[in-house]
Order: sequence, then C-alpha cells, then structure tokens
Amino acid sequence: MTKPEPNLFLTEEQTAFFHREGYLPINVITSQEEVARLRIIYDRLFQQRAGREVGDQFDLAGTDEEDREAILPQILEPVKYAPELESIQFRVNAASMAQQLLGPAVRPLGEHAIFKPARIGAQTPWHQDEAYWDENFDYTSLSIWMPLQEATAENGCMQFIPGSHKLEVLPHHTINYDPRIHGLEVDEVDPSRSAICPLPPGGATFHQSRTLHYTGPNLSDSPRRAYILIFGLEPKPRKVPNDYYWNKQKRTPSEERRRAAQKKADSKGF
Repeated sequence: MTKPEPNLFLTEEQTAFFHREGYLPINVITSQEEVARLRIIYDRLFQQRAGREVGDQFDLAGTDEEDREAILPQILEPVKYAPELESIQFRVNAASMAQQLLGPAVRPLGEHAIFKPARIGAQTPWHQDEAYWDENFDYTSLSIWMPLQEATAENGCMQFIPGSHKLEVLPHHTINYDPRIHGLEVDEVDPSRSAICPLPPGGATFHQSRTLHYTGPNLSDSPRRAYILIFGLEPKPRKVPNDYYWNKQKRTPSEERRRAAQKKADSKGF
C-alpha cells in the first residue's frame, strides 16, 4: 500500500510553544475515519494480547501475572502485529511534524499502544520517558500520543509539567517499589502546576523525552485507548554513562518471556 502524503502541519507558534514548554497539544493529527479504523485494529491486538509470548505485551502497572486482569496493558511495536499500521495518515503526519520540531534528520525510534480498561485502568505515574532508555546515550526525541476516543481528565488524558524538559533525568523507581513491575515513577514531583490536556479523538500531544508527564486512572465506563509514536535524532553516546539503577533492579515477567523467546530463536539458528 502506498503511503499518503502529509496533509497537516504545525504553525510557527506551535513549534515555539513546544520548544519553550516541552510539550504541545493539537486537536487534529488525522481524520475521524482513520481513527475509527484504528480502533478496530487496536482492539483486536489487545484482545489477542499480540506479542505476549515474546515480551511485547505486558501489564505496565501490574505484576503481569497470567491469572490476573491487567490494569494497564501495553503492546510494544504494534506495527509488527498489524502491518497495515505502516501506511496510515497518523504515521505520515506525525513524522512530518517531528521533522518540523527536531529537523530533517529525525527518524522513527519506536511505537507502543497503552490501554486503560474501563473503571479499573490504572494511572501512569509521573515519569520521564528517558528514564526507561539506555543510560549510555543522550537523546533528542519526542513522543506523539494520540487518543482513539475523547481523552479527558476522567479517563486518563495526558498531563505535563511545563518546562521540565530542561531538567536532567531525575531519580525514578518501579511502581510501588516492586521490581516485578515494568512501569516507573519519578521519586519527587510537584504536580500543582501541571497542564492538563484533554483531546478529541484523533488529536495529539507531543512531548520531549525528559518532560515529566502523567495520565490518571480511567474512572469512566469506557476504555481509554492511546497510540504513541516516537521520533528522534540518532542517540549520542555519553562520555560518562548515567546510572539508571532503577532499571537494573527490575525482574519482570515480560523480560523473562523475551529472554525465553530469544533463547528459543537462537537454538533454531535465527
């Protein structure tokens, strides 16, 4: 399938806001028709728990046990399990806007989907994305978060601390200090000046990799679906690595599944 051309662009004012505040909300990044198609694909992937056997699907906020309902299920690289996602307008517009914000050398760095079930969907605690990443590199990157239904304070829209992208990576810990849980939480944060960003379906927020952000629990009667694309420049090796000790302490079931899948693949010679 031929990829569409970009059909939406950021203004100079929006670009300036992003660089000043570290985040940016916009009301439209793709059509309502595409959002409706994406909801069908998205729900199918989560119903199938696509990628679970190789560690790409797991409970971000829970202990990820097989006999326990996930409170914040996530799928890494959903395009691997639904190739039709490669040619969507959202991806094309997101890539074009990322180039506007960070320059022509921007490239895709990954993607994921996060699902908050109705009534039981957990909060995603305050954190910086870079706290999850390789401590040997510095990043110039951004995430583009699109809801597939209205995103509100009640169901878990994005919230940001303006200007926090100028901070270093702060100390984090696993949620509830439980090494079985993949999700991270910053040790200290003052949410009193947070910016709450409700969005219509098919809107988007942009944020830099060190911008502190949060989504609340889903208290509504409907699920909250979010699809996230990550773009950035080539990571730069650090002369002195950071120490993200919080990641070294993790012992998550998803990592165990990933290692087992890799060992199985290695034994088959591919």
